[in-house]
Amino acid sequence: MTKAKQQSLFQISWPLFIEIALHMSLGIVATLILSFYSDSAAAAVGVANQVLNIFIILFNITSVGATIIIGQYLGARRNLDARQTARSAFSLNLWAGILISVVVALSGTQLLGFFSLEGATLAFGETFLKIVGLFLFLEAISLTLGAILRSHGYTKNAMYVTLMTNFVSAAGNIIAVLGLFGLPVFGVAGVAWSIVVARAFAVVVLLYVVYRKLSLRFRIKDLFAIDRGDLKTIMNIGIPSAGEGISYQFSQLVITGFIATVGEAALSARVYVSNITMLCFLFTLALAQGTQLLVAQQVGAGDYEAAHQRTIKTLKIAVVASFASAVAIASAGGQVLSLFTSNPEIIAIGLPLLWASVLLEPGRAMNIVLMGTLKSAGDVRFPVTIGILSMWGVAVVLSYTLGLEFGLGLLGIWIAFSADEWFRGVFALKRWNDRKWVAYTLTTKGDTHDNERRETSEAV
Repeated sequence: MTKAKQQSLFQISWPLFIEIALHMSLGIVATLILSFYSDSAAAAVGVANQVLNIFIILFNITSVGATIIIGQYLGARRNLDARQTARSAFSLNLWAGILISVVVALSGTQLLGFFSLEGATLAFGETFLKIVGLFLFLEAISLTLGAILRSHGYTKNAMYVTLMTNFVSAAGNIIAVLGLFGLPVFGVAGVAWSIVVARAFAVVVLLYVVYRKLSLRFRIKDLFAIDRGDLKTIMNIGIPSAGEGISYQFSQLVITGFIATVGEAALSARVYVSNITMLCFLFTLALAQGTQLLVAQQVGAGDYEAAHQRTIKTLKIAVVASFASAVAIASAGGQVLSLFTSNPEIIAIGLPLLWASVLLEPGRAMNIVLMGTLKSAGDVRFPVTIGILSMWGVAVVLSYTLGLEFGLGLLGIWIAFSADEWFRGVFALKRWNDRKWVAYTLTTKGDTHDNERRETSEAV
């Protein structure tokens, strides 16, 4: 029978910290290596990744939904429900991944057409998008398996898999761009293939770990017999929950279109600064995800006060840590940017953005912590509602107004980002303190379904 490991926030979060750092470093290392190859290549891959992130968030509909549902079921000791939900989530994301992989591979050029890319930059983007996009289903499977492990408390095992995956990808990136061991320089195509190989490796290892730790394997017949009750519950939680992320990515695509009209130097600066500032919210993401896992189980067990206090404590730590790290990075901005580029125009654009991030990051920390715990408690519609309102009504509108109409360029867009994050963060804090999320807890809606589950010898 599936059981969750009982752990403290620190025990859950430190492997998440390392895992998220590894995920972030994968993009940073790829961007850094490609910057030695070409600023155009780095910019193109940055734009292509934004397109791919839209589809990856679609996979999160299932993985986020499964994480919340499994966590609450385990907290309520509905272990058979948790087990069946894991199987249904795996099958659902596999089919979604295959469908989306075909769509992206066939429409890469059209997807990039929105950004007004030209010449070598467009060619680099098309190459990367077609190769990585064709195998995007591997990321769908990996996200689901990782969610299953983490929801059961096995964050350390997921971290080890990410560590090995990063090593495979980084080694491939270096060989592809620098042409080591007498091999030719494969450039963007080599970087893309190294990512594909790394993701395939991750899927194989995760399947093994899930089987070993949870005694859970996925049978062929499971792929064609997804439980309708699980599908409905996952979609009810996952679609609104992932809706916030989907809205964010689409709004970022529109804003990237604004940036592309400013010039290629601005586009490159945006890619570099975005990668650098990921370090500001790395610690926050780890704490927030660990808190979400705990909150889901606490809410499932009916301990609402513990869930509320845990979230507020995490919020205070996250805001202070994000502010301090943003100040530290901005203070060393020139040296940090010089690691990515020697182009003085790009550095001149990027430096003010790092200082503007000192205002942006505490607001982002509020969103990461509070929106995540609201979802874990089952209150998934509020984050997407306020998110759509703010991302489009604040971020997109102000980006165009300040960046293009007032001529502030990328700095104006960064100010718009800050306004968006703080607007959402303040509303999320009010929602959490009002405790309206208590009414949305899944396990308050009946506990009979678990009694209908029956494990057989085939389930092991």
